[in-house]
Amino acid sequence: MVSLVPELGIDLGTANLVVYQRGKGIVLREPSVVAMSVTTGKILAVGEEARLMIGRTPGNIVAIRPMSDGVIADYTTTRKMLEYIIRKVVGRKRVFKPRVLVCVPSGVTDVQRRAVLQAAREAGAGEVYTIEEPMAAAIGAGLPITSPGGNMVVDIGGGTTDVAVISMEGIVVSDNARVGGGKMDDVIIRHIRVNHNLMVGDRSAEEIKIRIGSAYPLEEETTMPVRGRDLVEGLPRTITVTTEEIRQALSEPVTQIVDKVRSVLEVTPPELSADIIERGIFLTGGGALLRGLDKLLSAATGIPVHVADDPLSCVAIGTGRALEELPAIRKSGYRGILN
Repeated sequence: MVSLVPELGIDLGTANLVVYQRGKGIVLREPSVVAMSVTTGKILAVGEEARLMIGRTPGNIVAIRPMSDGVIADYTTTRKMLEYIIRKVVGRKRVFKPRVLVCVPSGVTDVQRRAVLQAAREAGAGEVYTIEEPMAAAIGAGLPITSPGGNMVVDIGGGTTDVAVISMEGIVVSDNARVGGGKMDDVIIRHIRVNHNLMVGDRSAEEIKIRIGSAYPLEEETTMPVRGRDLVEGLPRTITVTTEEIRQALSEPVTQIVDKVRSVLEVTPPELSADIIERGIFLTGGGALLRGLDKLLSAATGIPVHVADDPLSCVAIGTGRALEELPAIRKSGYRGILN
């Protein structure tokens, strides 16, 4: 029997917002950016349209990211963003309020979790549950989390990196670090400012990271022209950056990710460690697309490292699959995934 209540799985990320609707798959993928009027507080744009406004708006319009480090930084704006998204997906005129499952980082506090639940309810959702991101990522990556064996997932998002060892539908060991794609963009901006006296914006830094960024030496090193504002003369200027220097700039956040993975492995029970050596470590999230990161982690841990088939969608897909099991989970009273 088909449920009349819309069911949504929301990956409420620092950098991107991905929505999975049960029966339809991923129905929305937008940057977590909101453009608002300063005078009226009205939302003017959400997602990609708002992202294009960053750094380009007049004084009466502000483009902001309401999420920071995987949690709500601006409650009012996040609520308005969720309200906009829910209306866009399920429509304004609906008989039943949607049932929503929202992802949260593994180290989220009870206060932060309640803020997510309350924001979703005030945005128009009915029943609201949360699922921890590494669990959703593991489900989305197709890992056998129901079996009594160790599965290790490293979810590198825009604001946080979640590392977890999962067995029998539960997180055995987990930890997170406040480092992700946003931190990588920041260090690129700082490197270009300090070494080239050139100011570039977030969008330019992200483009540099995507096009020539790497965590491990590449077979063929490349270069890229970068345009920005000269800090000495104040005029536009173009420079050329290389893969090698961007890799050196990224070494700080990349090293933090490697150290966090090693620290979780150090406290993992021996039997589960043996399973991880056999199955390998799985990378999800946008940060998993940084070239050579899998090779660097494998060299640092001695364990095979695999990048998930669709790392950007793993968390949202996993949330959707958890939604499909929601009735059985609620009936059994199991609260490991839903809280």
